[in-house]
Amino acid sequence: MNFPARALIAEDEPLLRQALEQALSCAWPQLEIVASVGDGLSAVREALALQPDVLFFDIRMPGQSGLEAAAELADAWPDPDQGGPPFPALVLVTAYDQYAVQAFEAQAMDYVLKPVQAERLRRTVERLQRLLAQRIASRNAAAPQDLEHTMAQLRQLLQAAPAAPAAPAARLTVIQAGAGPHIALVPVDDVLYFEAADKYVRVLTAQQEYLIRTPLKELSAQLDPAVFWQIHRSTLVRASAIRAALRDEAGRVQLQLRGRAEHLSVSRLYAHRFKAM
Repeated sequence: MNFPARALIAEDEPLLRQALEQALSCAWPQLEIVASVGDGLSAVREALALQPDVLFFDIRMPGQSGLEAAAELADAWPDPDQGGPPFPALVLVTAYDQYAVQAFEAQAMDYVLKPVQAERLRRTVERLQRLLAQRIASRNAAAPQDLEHTMAQLRQLLQAAPAAPAAPAARLTVIQAGAGPHIALVPVDDVLYFEAADKYVRVLTAQQEYLIRTPLKELSAQLDPAVFWQIHRSTLVRASAIRAALRDEAGRVQLQLRGRAEHLSVSRLYAHRFKAM
């Protein structure tokens, strides 16, 4: 089976990117590489613009991992329920790592090992061709389910990724935030949500806002996940502060909070948290 398809490659090492392109040209001659980029941010931007059929995302890239880029892309992808295209088939590219391979296989997520192995790539190509052929045969009827399935896989992989520290970090009880020449000591019990913004993280209480430099991912490891829910790659919210979850005309979820006037957006990746019991 062989038919035309379009692919995007995101790999930060030029020689490995070139090797993957060459291997794909042999394994799938009718595959058109519409873009080849070296970082996650460019991968998301180009994928949204070009809407390829297949994505090859390297797991480790500067600034944003392949998983994080895929999650951001899935959140921004045009809604298949509203006539958007099917979400691309995703293949993760990784150097040999026993944990990564086990995690991908557990989630039935396709992967390619570096350096590229012709036989392994051939099997991946065959699976991709079958998937794309099924989509064409069903006239994209399964597109919304494809996106939801990919979101579930990404959630599990992001949650399963091993933390950098060898031991669990102690729970934070107080946030030390710079306030001019002073340092404000903010009890974590007063915080309603955290939001990443450029080089800072905003710390919001019912009355005030503070800025800290601790990355959100590092901060998250020191907070109780049952108390602070991740609702977006850039937002952690106190679950008990959520007044209501509202769904807009496009199907996006917005949260109303107790003690704050603004609404918080929930990404597709975490919208599954907000379903009626």
